[in-house]
Amino acid sequence: MSSLPTEFERTEIGEIQIAPEVIEVIAGLATVEVRGVAGMSGGFAGGIVELLGRKNLSKGVKVEVGQREAAVDVSVIVEYGNRLPEVATEIQRNVKRSIETMTGLHVVEVNVHIHDVIFKTAEKNEEIELSNRVK
Repeated sequence: MSSLPTEFERTEIGEIQIAPEVIEVIAGLATVEVRGVAGMSGGFAGGIVELLGRKNLSKGVKVEVGQREAAVDVSVIVEYGNRLPEVATEIQRNVKRSIETMTGLHVVEVNVHIHDVIFKTAEKNEEIELSNRVK
């Protein structure tokens, strides 16, 4: 991933540049919008997890951006009970659509890496137990 802005387009009054970090945020937002996505994962190396509601929306997203094309890798955690291939396919569609609509770049690939499955019912049961314990 390059931290330098990517040259995208020259117009008669100047250049338009889109930083790779912008593409990462767009991809992160598009990913967490998909039903069944519990959060973003920083990957196996970092082991850091970002669940929904956190502010770092580019966590778990890597992009390669050229002058006209982009390739995206997203690492996610899926809620238990969802069909993983369906969630991954919907992430691919939503990320591709969002980036192409907002930037005009052609997305050549969206790779989805599912790093974990989270059990939402276990968290709810713990909350219920704690609320019943103290009155």
